[in-house]
Amino acid sequence: MADDKSKRGPADRSRISADEPYEVDYFAKKHGITQGQAREIIKKHGPSRMKCDVAAAALKK
Repeated sequence: MADDKSKRGPADRSRISADEPYEVDYFAKKHGITQGQAREIIKKHGPSRMKCDVAAAALKK
């Protein structure tokens, strides 16, 4: 399903879409990880940005 760019707000900001390359790229650059690692984190922990941020931080330690 494509991202509806007209719908913005807290609900959209709290989720990461693995189907949108720009979101995966941003997440990977933000945490200093590869896009492959970012996709694996999103796949394992779901689209919750908070859960994925915690998992990415743990990956770097």
